[in-house]
Amino acid sequence: MRQFRYFLAVVDQGGVHRAADSLAVAQPSVSQALRSLEQDLGTSLFNRTGRTLTLTAAGEAIIPALREVMHGVDLARSLVDAVEGLQGGRLVISSTPSQAASPLAPLVGRFLKKHPGVQIVVKSAASRGDVIASLREGGSELGLMARSASDAPPMDLAIQPLEVQNYLCVAKDPQELPSGGELLPPEALFGARLIVGQPGTGVRRAADLVLAGAPGSRIAVEIESREALLPLVLAGAGIAVVADGFRAAAEASGLTVRALDLPESLAVDLTHRPGPVSPAAKEFLSLARDWSSKPTPRNQG
Repeated sequence: MRQFRYFLAVVDQGGVHRAADSLAVAQPSVSQALRSLEQDLGTSLFNRTGRTLTLTAAGEAIIPALREVMHGVDLARSLVDAVEGLQGGRLVISSTPSQAASPLAPLVGRFLKKHPGVQIVVKSAASRGDVIASLREGGSELGLMARSASDAPPMDLAIQPLEVQNYLCVAKDPQELPSGGELLPPEALFGARLIVGQPGTGVRRAADLVLAGAPGSRIAVEIESREALLPLVLAGAGIAVVADGFRAAAEASGLTVRALDLPESLAVDLTHRPGPVSPAAKEFLSLARDWSSKPTPRNQG
């Protein structure tokens, strides 16, 4: 198990040194585990050029099987923990940035109030595709992601719908946005300097609709890290187009928030691979079902 875990850490971290850091072990221990695994299997798993490691065909081939093995080990450990009422263990969740702010944060808070002994590991995913890849490869047990409300969910994953999020625009000062409490149409943002996400994301599609409908508007900042959107607004860089998951953080920062009148919206799903899940994941899914079944102001435009 140690050899498998160290091998997968090298694959995931991209090198022995970073793998050793993530495992909190000495680098020679990782190197020795790799050599021992290769000897046991009778084949090389990496091509070594100086300090650079690249996977061989054999190394690539065994990754899915080893992830299944480690998933089984984690599941067995979690079943033992469940005998004592979820007093320990850990749950790995992959999430996109907007959904990590909401609904993941409040869900994790509720879960840990009931099960403080369980460790939650949240893996950041840049896109919906990254969440799906992490689930398929066994890097995480649960995934939180959003899709266009008109798109079908992936067929090979179990899907639990959570909520539908609308889009917002966020400004530093109230005078940057038209007055009124109604939904803000794109044309009302004529001449605006926008802070937008990267192409291919839901927030970027929403921003593109604003750009198309607001004469004279332009992109001031395009950024991959959505965690930096609100700090950029606070710095006066422009008006950000974000998902509703950022509302609480924006309002807590003293920013002005208005809902946009757009045909686009985001369906937020909690996902996992079909089949048995750990007791911690089962409990998290149960809490999420209860949470999503109770309408609150978070789901309102």
